Amino acid sequence: MPEAVTAWIGLGSNLEDPAGQLQRAFDELDRLPHTRLAARSALYRSPPLGPPDQPDYVNAVACVRTTLAPRELLQALQGIEAAHGRVRAVHWGPRTLDLDLLLYGDRVIDEPGLQVPHPGLAEREFVLRPLADLEPGLDIPGHGTLAALLATCPSGGLQPL
Repeated sequence: MPEAVTAWIGLGSNLEDPAGQLQRAFDELDRLPHTRLAARSALYRSPPLGPPDQPDYVNAVACVRTTLAPRELLQALQGIEAAHGRVRAVHWGPRTLDLDLLLYGDRVIDEPGLQVPHPGLAEREFVLRPLADLEPGLDIPGHGTLAALLATCPSGGLQPL
């Protein structure tokens, strides 16, 4: 059996009870095969990154320990999204649930359909702040320390719930 890896998952929702969507997703992450939920951040409210004519988002980060390979984990995350009724109609548009594989151990992966660290992670307060809640000393492969990224990240109106 492969050794467990620490992976970080970004969660977001702005439709159909966003906070409830994230709470259920935390439970579902803990039930994934060969995976356990190790930690979860507080929930945060943030303005939409995409089209402005949509509700604010609720965001969080989960830390999991898994023996799933990166692509297997991504497919499992997409399965949870689908079970929540995720529709990919508008880029950065409203969604019931968005699960992003932010980090997978200290690996850097650049394959079709799978990029780790997740693109944009270093500039998104709604990802960096919840990550800092859980692991303030985290080093982001190819980007530096979480503290340094937070120090230069523009404030995006993030509010704890």
